[in-house]
Amino acid sequence: MHPGRTTGKGPSTHTQIDQQPPRLLIVHIALPSWADICTNLCEALQNFFSLACSLMGPSRMSLFSLYVLQDQHECILPFVQVKGNFARLQTCISELRMLQREGCFRSQGASLRLAVEDGLQQFKQYSRHVTTRAALTYTSLEITILTSQPGKEVVKQLEEGLKDTDLARVRRLQVVEVTKGILEHVDSASPVEDPSNDESSILGTDIDLQTIDNDIVSMEIFFKAWLHNSGTDQEQIHLLLSSQCFSNISRPRDNPMCLKCDLQERLLSPSLLPGTADGSLRMDDPKGDFITLYQMASQSSASHYKLQVIKALKSGGLCESLTYGLPFILRPTSCWQLDWDELETNQQHFHALCHSLLKREWLLLAKGEPLGPGHSQRIPASTFYVIMPSHSLTLLVKAVATRELMLPSTFPLLPEDPHDDSLKNVETGQLQTNRARATVAPLSMTPVPGRASKMPAASKSSSDAFFLPSEWEEDPSGL
Repeated sequence: MHPGRTTGKGPSTHTQIDQQPPRLLIVHIALPSWADICTNLCEALQNFFSLACSLMGPSRMSLFSLYVLQDQHECILPFVQVKGNFARLQTCISELRMLQREGCFRSQGASLRLAVEDGLQQFKQYSRHVTTRAALTYTSLEITILTSQPGKEVVKQLEEGLKDTDLARVRRLQVVEVTKGILEHVDSASPVEDPSNDESSILGTDIDLQTIDNDIVSMEIFFKAWLHNSGTDQEQIHLLLSSQCFSNISRPRDNPMCLKCDLQERLLSPSLLPGTADGSLRMDDPKGDFITLYQMASQSSASHYKLQVIKALKSGGLCESLTYGLPFILRPTSCWQLDWDELETNQQHFHALCHSLLKREWLLLAKGEPLGPGHSQRIPASTFYVIMPSHSLTLLVKAVATRELMLPSTFPLLPEDPHDDSLKNVETGQLQTNRARATVAPLSMTPVPGRASKMPAASKSSSDAFFLPSEWEEDPSGL
């Protein structure tokens, strides 16, 4: 997500993946439901911005503005920089808490349209007056309308009210309905959903409709999505599947199949949190020399970062102690520059890969494309990854250690018959613990005896042949 430490006099390179577009949040207040929503919303906003404002490294959110819509629209926070600005955002949230919770408002249908137009005009003015040194990376913004009213009715109001409004600077327009019902998501609830609406094509942008539960956790999850890279200008990863890796599930082909994927973070690095910096350079520290898969993908925009699948392995043979770093998620790309047929075919192939891996209980070992040597002329070592399937349309990617990085360890086999008294004591304690057990179990970190010697060696050049032990040639039994 963040560029590694640079050497020499050149400035560090910030990629477009670092920062999300400016966001305008319009809170559509309706009584008496506002009394039920207000506390949860304000708590979720405060928790989110306490994190977003204090993350180290380049800012993930650029600008934020907040409007409230009662009987008329009101801007309670003009566009401000998010990073390092928690005090001002907290004051804004406190003002939101104090808004009227009882009584009634006179409904004015034009207020919603006016709030969107006013926020858009404010963004245009901010863009014109910003200094050249602090020029905005993005020239368009995302608008989110949070409402307790039926979402489809709000979408129709927007379609009718904004049909004559220039929305060229709006990257995305979204309506989020807060409900007490079951959580559900409705994508593209814009006019495409209602073909009878002849005026739907007048809008220059689609309106997305989403439904979230009225609780703090659900709202926090929604706001945290703002920290994701949501750009669709290009795919980020090319996953290359050669016929040699899947000789029994793929047709032989001269050229490897290429799956075009988008990369998504699963976790924020703990080293980004305040108070964790101790002056040392850690493996997962964005200020250090370690470059993550996410950075390499963003730096390879011209040719796309490539993962060459080397071998399919039995998933039960993976020793978790050999994986390191933060996990990432691969999805079929949603790049808008690809035509619909290519997007659909790519997603079908991705689906088929996930299904095949799950059916055979396999994972993939892939070799990452090394970055160029740059000014140092040193040829970088290749990086290897394990790619694991799931029951969703995603793949989990984790870096795996090469033979050069491994330290010698001996793992004696577990005796089959433990002592009876010890077994009874442990099982009794385990039964008591299970009563208050968390729903999420930790990953097993138990090494697999005898597997360590089968790790690949780090290739010192992208042209070097990959070292495969003879055991893998006959049976993909794992690492």
